[in-house]
Amino acid sequence: MSGMNPNEIRVAGTGRVLVAKVGTTAPADATAEWGAGWVDLGYTAPEGVKFGRKGKTVKVNTWQTVGAARYVYDERDLTLKFGMLQLNENTLPFFYGNGDVAETSSGSGTYSFGVTDDALIEERALGLEFTDGNEIRYRFIVPRGQVTDTDDMDLNRKGAIKLGVTFTALPQDGTAPLATWIMKDPAFGDKKAPVEDKH
Repeated sequence: MSGMNPNEIRVAGTGRVLVAKVGTTAPADATAEWGAGWVDLGYTAPEGVKFGRKGKTVKVNTWQTVGAARYVYDERDLTLKFGMLQLNENTLPFFYGNGDVAETSSGSGTYSFGVTDDALIEERALGLEFTDGNEIRYRFIVPRGQVTDTDDMDLNRKGAIKLGVTFTALPQDGTAPLATWIMKDPAFGDKKAPVEDKH
């Protein structure tokens, strides 16, 4: 059992967010390169990424008891919220949920992006990684999800434009993990508390 150990306190010093098409192979460990299908979304707001894990439970009441006999999940969400600070052909469609950026005419250097009212939101895979010093690296991979909420976009002379999104993980097939943590961190060595031998 670890107990109080300051060497196991982690600070997400710097990191990045990547997206890919659903089904794109993610790195199998914490040091392998992200494949060609993964796109780095670039600079994000200094607040980094905010995780949300919310669940709504409902009571199972019985005839024989006054209090609930048990609770079951009625709703459960896993979300990542962050703000993108770069405007380009990857971030703008990700913010709006779908669509493509196209050059208005060949060689013009002018581009267009149509904001549609299509109810179909593009699903993506999402990868997050951060480091704490030179040795510690964490990755969090969501194989399937979509942008489910966006922040208001402020255009003013006092700060950078921020594309704030909330990305919600979606189940794959009912058996695969909703998301996976991959850690290069000695804190996760074999330190389990001893189990009493009852034989």
